[in-house]
Amino acid sequence: MVLWALGIGPGDEVIIPANTFIATAWGATLCGARPVFVDCEPDSYNIDPRKVEQAITSATKAIVAVHLFGQPADIDPLRAIALKHNLFLVEDCAQAHIGEYKGQRVGGIGTSASFSFYPGKNLGAYGEGGAVTTNDQHLARKFKMMRDHGAETKYHHELYGHNYRMEGIQGAVLGVKLNHLLQWTEGRRQAAARYRALLEPCDEIILPQEMPYARHVYHLFVIRVRNGKRDALMQFLNEQGISTGMHYPIPLHLQPCFAHLGYQIGDFPVSEELAQSGLSLPMYPELTEEQISYVADTIRSFYRI
Repeated sequence: MVLWALGIGPGDEVIIPANTFIATAWGATLCGARPVFVDCEPDSYNIDPRKVEQAITSATKAIVAVHLFGQPADIDPLRAIALKHNLFLVEDCAQAHIGEYKGQRVGGIGTSASFSFYPGKNLGAYGEGGAVTTNDQHLARKFKMMRDHGAETKYHHELYGHNYRMEGIQGAVLGVKLNHLLQWTEGRRQAAARYRALLEPCDEIILPQEMPYARHVYHLFVIRVRNGKRDALMQFLNEQGISTGMHYPIPLHLQPCFAHLGYQIGDFPVSEELAQSGLSLPMYPELTEEQISYVADTIRSFYRI
């Protein structure tokens, strides 16, 4: 809805990180625009600003900065690029509720932003839900109409729109849960710190970095497993009762639905390496020290440390 409201459509291009969930790309394709992928940074896992400018063409209309896994993207250089080329800068905050970039919360930095309230998110409803944010009053009015069939007054449809209204029950759930978000976020950050302290001695894995400009909210705690042992470690942990995940096993540029775009293996090596080595450990606010210690001990036992 953000890209649609910004007037992006057929013939336009939107720059998107190759390392993200596919819903980010649907924002472009559902408007009829072409997603243009760029690689991520090896330390933050977010879109690499140095690669963004190389991907800009006369058809580029927007850059989507995904705050992946709960870590805010490096916004300042992206904003400078957007201003230089007269592009929209859109934030994808689906995994980064109340994350901060240089002390400013995500969602109010770019032209506009989208949030997800899918049940597994840091702030989750009991079903599907989401929100868009902007500091532009004109755009905010447009959003309100587009979510309700393009109408501000019933049966008077000024714009093209759709039914993007969230169910009232989901709003009620979110209104209650929002009061706990600060506490839950601190629980995630404490769990991440505990993981880091216990796993730092293990040279066989690479721990996620928290960038100096960011306040990471740890939607996910993604380690990288060296020497091609990710799948073996994943299986070993599962056998010990520890569920893990892969975010994401196939980068967007290698998804079958985007084969027509012409990308090849090797185009975005950082994203591809992360897809081969990344492993998401259990992460939620209620994790106990005992549970975290068990996960860490099990990983160390896999490596006989």
